[in-house]
Amino acid sequence: MKLKKILTTLGLAILLGGMASAQAADLRIGVEGAYPPFSWKESDGTLKGFDIEIAEALCAEMGRNCVLVEQDWDGMIPALLAKKYDAIVASMSITEERKKRVNFSDKYYNTPAKFVAKNGSDLQITKEGLKGKRIGLQRGTTHQCFMEKMFPDAELVLYATQEEVFQDLAIGRIDANFSDSIAADDGFLKTDAGKGFGFVGGDMHDMECHGEGAGIAVRKSDDELRMEFNKAIQALRDKGVYQKINAKYFDFDIFGG
Repeated sequence: MKLKKILTTLGLAILLGGMASAQAADLRIGVEGAYPPFSWKESDGTLKGFDIEIAEALCAEMGRNCVLVEQDWDGMIPALLAKKYDAIVASMSITEERKKRVNFSDKYYNTPAKFVAKNGSDLQITKEGLKGKRIGLQRGTTHQCFMEKMFPDAELVLYATQEEVFQDLAIGRIDANFSDSIAADDGFLKTDAGKGFGFVGGDMHDMECHGEGAGIAVRKSDDELRMEFNKAIQALRDKGVYQKINAKYFDFDIFGG
C-alpha cells in the first residue's frame, strides 16, 4: 500500500474515531420541568431548578456533554427503557418496585413528605380523619403508593403534574395536597396562591413506598454508567459543588442523613 493511501486511511480512521468519541460524550438526561423548585420552565422555555443544575454538574464532573430531554412524569421510566435518554434526574425515589425495572445510583437527596391544607380546616391526619376527604397528589408517585397503603378510605384525586395539584388546592377543589415537603413549601406555600395554607401533621415516610431518597435511574444494562454517577455524586459533595447548588434553593442540606 502506498504511503499516501496509508496516511489517508489513517486520517479517515482518526476522523471517524473522533466523531464517535464526540457522539459518545453526549449524555441524555430525562427531566420533568414541572416540579419546582427541583425543575421548572421559564417563559422562554429554559429549564431551571435543583435537579437541572445537579444534572449539569454531574455531566461536567463525568466529562460529558449534558443533553436535557423533557418528559412527562408518567412516561419517565418507559421513555428510559425505550432509549429516549440515558438516565433520569427528576427527583425519582429509589423504591423496590422501581428497581424491578431500572437500576439506581446512590441517593442525591432525601426529604420527607407532608400534607398541606387550608389554615383552620382542622384536618386530622388519621385513617378516620381522612376518610372521604379529597386528597390531591401526582399520579404514579411514591406518594400515591403511601396514600393507598396508609389511608385507603381517603378519596385520591390524581394529577399529571404537581403544579395541577396546587392549582386545585388553591381554589378548593381538593381538601389537601400530599407531596414532598420541599416541593410543597417552595412550589406553593411561599407563593401568593399558597397564602392561607400550611402543613398539617408531621413528616410522613414509609420505606416500602418512599424508599431511601431520590436517585438517578438508568437501564439495568448500564451498570457502568450507574457507577459513574455514584462517583460523580460523591465528587460533587467532596468538592463543595453540591453544597453551592443546594444553597441556591434551600437553607438546609437536603442530602439527608
